[in-house]
Amino acid sequence: MADLKENFEQAQLDVKKLTKRPSNEELLALYSLYKQATDGDVHGKRPGMFDFKGAAKYEAWEGLKGMDAETAMQQYVDKVTELTAAYA
Repeated sequence: MADLKENFEQAQLDVKKLTKRPSNEELLALYSLYKQATDGDVHGKRPGMFDFKGAAKYEAWEGLKGMDAETAMQQYVDKVTELTAAYA
């Protein structure tokens, strides 16, 4: 677990060094995995119907409901590794 947490923290730094902006789909995946890893299952009210960005983020996070933090961390690290190889 310690190695995974270190890798997760390193991935958070690495994602900021990408030379190309990931697609909206990739950004939503990163956001939802990060939130699931750090905050657990989605909570709070769903954003209003005119908050398209907020609603998309909420729905992406909600789609991971029930995933444990370790799995979310590993998938986040894997996604950042994939993006780093593609965009660095």
